[in-house]
Amino acid sequence: MNLAAAKPNQAEVVYVVDDDEAVRDSLTWLLESNGYVVRCHASAERFLQSLQSTDKSTISCAILDVRMPGMSGLELQERLTSENFPMPVAFITGHGDVSMAVSTMKRGAVDFIEKPFKENDLCSLVDRMFAKARVEYSQASQRKVTQSLLSKLTGRERQVLERIVAGRLNKQIADDLGISIKTVEAHRANIMEKLNVNTVADLLRLALSDPQPN
Repeated sequence: MNLAAAKPNQAEVVYVVDDDEAVRDSLTWLLESNGYVVRCHASAERFLQSLQSTDKSTISCAILDVRMPGMSGLELQERLTSENFPMPVAFITGHGDVSMAVSTMKRGAVDFIEKPFKENDLCSLVDRMFAKARVEYSQASQRKVTQSLLSKLTGRERQVLERIVAGRLNKQIADDLGISIKTVEAHRANIMEKLNVNTVADLLRLALSDPQPN
């Protein structure tokens, strides 16, 4: 058993989606005995329905069966991606082959293991998924903070910021926008204050960390 591993945070959830009740029970027992919080669903459709009332900020991962009645695990993976659920997924199946494994990995799956599987392998897989989920959650949280700060800027301040990021000097920015250098300097000071940064390097780092800063 994976007793040496650090106990997962109770806010972190492992979702198991498999139409085989015996597999769900087995996975639940193995994971819960190692300290994980587990939520099971018998179909992809039920799982998606449950996610409608789930906080997207919850750190989670999902173990999906490839072949299920109705929506398959591969189709479920695509839905999770298209609906922007930040949830690493892995597949467990008794019917897998190399081409299917390659397909799931190309679509972003963390791993692909076949039944029967070893308990340590399963726990190691879940640990890797949670590690990935924590990084993605942290990045998403930082993007939200950045977007919130950038939203405080006026239209003119955004224009000035665009040009600062582009490497334009104050005089060049003034010429671009038809304003005085002193006005540019005032805008720069306001931008630094609103974004809570002290140096141009910090300003650039923050602005460039947002995929659509302007």
